[in-house]
Amino acid sequence: MTDKADQTNKQELLAKAYEFSDVESRWYETWQNQKTFTATMDPSRPSFSIVIPPPNVTGVLHVGHALNNTMQDVLVRYKRMMGYNTLWVPGTDHAGIATQNVVERQLAAEDITRHDMGRDKFIERVWQWKAQSGGQIINQLKRLGCSCDWDRERFTMDEGLSRAVRAVFSRLYQEGLIYKGDYIINWCPRCHTALADLEVEHEPTDGKLYRIRYPYSKGDGYIVVATTRPETMLGDTAVAVHPDDERYSGLPEKSVILPLVNRKIPIVFDSHVEREFGTGALKVTPAHDLNDFEIARRHDLPAVKVMDDNGRMNIEAGHYAGLDRFECRRQVVEDLRKQGLLDGIEDYQHGVGHCYRCATVVEPSLSQQWFVSVKPLAAKAIEAVKKGDIKIHPKSWENTFFDWMYNIRDWCISRQIWWGHQIPAWTCEACGELIVSETDPEQCPQCGSAQLLQETDVLDTWFSSALWPFSTLGWPDDTEELRFFYPTSVLITSFDILFFWVSRMMMMGIHFMGEVPFKDVYLHALVRDAQGQKMSKSKGNVMDPLLIMDEYGTDALRFTMTAFAAQGRDIRLSEERIEGYRYFINKIWNAARFALMHISDCDPSVTVSISAKDSGLAHRWILSRLNRTIGEVHRSLNDYRFNEAASAMYQFVWHEFCDWYLELIKPELFSDSDENKNKARAVLFTVLESVIKLLHPVIPFVTEEIWHALPGSRGSIMTEAYPEENPAWDDPDAESTAQLVMGLIGGIRNIRSEMQIHPSAQVEAIVICANQLKRDSIAAHTDAIKGQTRTAELTVLGDGHGPKGAASYIFEDIEICIPLAGLIDVPKELEKLAKEQAKIEKQLAQSQGKLGNAKFLANAPEDVVAKEKDKLESLSATLQKIEQSRKRLHEISE
Repeated sequence: MTDKADQTNKQELLAKAYEFSDVESRWYETWQNQKTFTATMDPSRPSFSIVIPPPNVTGVLHVGHALNNTMQDVLVRYKRMMGYNTLWVPGTDHAGIATQNVVERQLAAEDITRHDMGRDKFIERVWQWKAQSGGQIINQLKRLGCSCDWDRERFTMDEGLSRAVRAVFSRLYQEGLIYKGDYIINWCPRCHTALADLEVEHEPTDGKLYRIRYPYSKGDGYIVVATTRPETMLGDTAVAVHPDDERYSGLPEKSVILPLVNRKIPIVFDSHVEREFGTGALKVTPAHDLNDFEIARRHDLPAVKVMDDNGRMNIEAGHYAGLDRFECRRQVVEDLRKQGLLDGIEDYQHGVGHCYRCATVVEPSLSQQWFVSVKPLAAKAIEAVKKGDIKIHPKSWENTFFDWMYNIRDWCISRQIWWGHQIPAWTCEACGELIVSETDPEQCPQCGSAQLLQETDVLDTWFSSALWPFSTLGWPDDTEELRFFYPTSVLITSFDILFFWVSRMMMMGIHFMGEVPFKDVYLHALVRDAQGQKMSKSKGNVMDPLLIMDEYGTDALRFTMTAFAAQGRDIRLSEERIEGYRYFINKIWNAARFALMHISDCDPSVTVSISAKDSGLAHRWILSRLNRTIGEVHRSLNDYRFNEAASAMYQFVWHEFCDWYLELIKPELFSDSDENKNKARAVLFTVLESVIKLLHPVIPFVTEEIWHALPGSRGSIMTEAYPEENPAWDDPDAESTAQLVMGLIGGIRNIRSEMQIHPSAQVEAIVICANQLKRDSIAAHTDAIKGQTRTAELTVLGDGHGPKGAASYIFEDIEICIPLAGLIDVPKELEKLAKEQAKIEKQLAQSQGKLGNAKFLANAPEDVVAKEKDKLESLSATLQKIEQSRKRLHEISE
């Protein structure tokens, strides 16, 4: 033991109350200054690496970020303490469309457009915005406690990643996997750019199905087609029917006149046509529908584009030119009606595509774009998942992954915006040669001309993100980091970008590195509100993690996220739950303060041995339970069962260490026997030190603060070894006996509480147990049971019944009885219960009245109704308890 004077000093290191705001800012600054997050590359140790899903540079921390990054940080801190070379690469995504929109809104406030500025000046303005505002999300991740290697922070448009993007584009082009061609793309008239299929959000929409008569080109009669977009008929170049559709087997004519345009178009037979839809006759508009485009290819039909990039009708639309597409729809329908060619209109619900950024209705449009031919790349990714080289957690997502990958379409990678990676392709103005190069070419390799015009489109943001696992480690250079940390260990991300991002990283990583980019993919679910509703601003149920951290502390938020992160299950988040885990943080703090009253002069170098036969039951039990908990936490974290790891920690710390162990050892801590006292202090010190280390990956701030208050000279807890299982601590007998003792203590306490026996009153307890081994164990620990329950006398019997006028409690095969004579005034207690019952019954009637009121149920907010239902349930339970207490008192008085 060290000098006694140090005891007071160490205890004073922990304030009476845990002030998280000071602790969090102080320790994060210390960690950064001490470079504790910096990755090491020691060949003698295993490596663990993870790349952060880069948040948009425009982003602000939301609960999804909080969940995702908490789980990543838990793993990173855990592996770091397990002795791994640990690298967590941070960074942000340039977020092409989103960032350009932000800056364009700023310009609009100044009455300027990007076109007024020109491309170069506009790009400069975006970089200025990024320098001023782009670091917000990074600072918020630091606030969350993320232990990223900030010296390796990357940006998807920094110099190194830009070089990687050019290298990948150029090499894929040389391999014939990137091409430029006419294709139907998803066009956003608001953002003025093409969208990949995954960037189109399809929403069920109540629309109309229009039946239009197309007259035969000769003679009488017509064929009826059905469409939801009559304005596109102006670009029709055929009508298609199924070759096996008997309705059209004997057509009198093989061509029709296109209404309103008076253009003769053919009737073609194609097996793509769905006979069940509408009339079975399909208008073919190759420039404005993907399926029609494919039919046109098969039948060598022309494509007539009737809309411009603003969603307005162009010159090909005849006298409808200049009309907005929806205005044109109304006018076309009216003109068809006037000409007697509108066969009918019916209500029709169908999925309408909207831009994921601005919610504008997307227009399928024929355009020349850049594409990646992804099927050869997808085949390798599919094989990697099938072979188990990449494991997806939860496994249930594998079928969805395979289904999408088997049906994957070529990826449109060009975007008609300015902010992003400008496509590294140049056209020679002299001879028309197309040049694709990793570096800017000085002259045309075909004719030698220096008149080269670069492609104005930029690459899809997801293109650069797809290279993230290897580009951030220095590729295309052969860097030490790349050799050391690729492939990365695990990717943690939201399920909704499995196809946007995860699958594309698989394809690019395998193709360019020859290895998978990560070994495991953990897909977490959504964070919803307490009622299970998706959070949205319109519903007013969004929870701001920054405000939550201000109110409850970062550790409380982190533990909540970890505790509810069950695989495949959405999280229902509420402030009540977060507040509950703040109490847990405070419980740990108070337990540490109590412990420091007794262990602050302990020598940390002294090892604890529990092999001695004279070790007390409480010590053997707590060390065995600690050992079991350590094993459960290791297994859970290694299997990505975050919630089970948190549950094991919570159960042990609150219900075993704090509620039981600290109470059971108080007699020893305050004992006159130095031998008993020192043994208790040594075990207490060992358990507390292990608990703090065990908890650190989840709640880093409070654990670091407590760690430095413990005896001895200490560096950061992050540099400590994570607790490992110790076979010498396993003691199933101690656990079984302790369970018995705690069950008896709990039973006696239950009777005292139920019968409202005064806390200071001494009682007599009678235990009836037929099992001799249990009776022996009870007898051996009588003093502990009596000391924890204010029991003056404890009698253990092998058989019999409790005396008349005694309250009883059943624990397993044991009956516990406490004679109540002289302890309570039965008539007085019955009177108190009657008053309480009347009060509860009145409240119950009021609550039942509310819930029986149709107006209340219809008009009150959902959360108010839910709270009222909870109140009714609670009142009913209380009433039931009162009735049970009255019944028991009547039995006693008989």
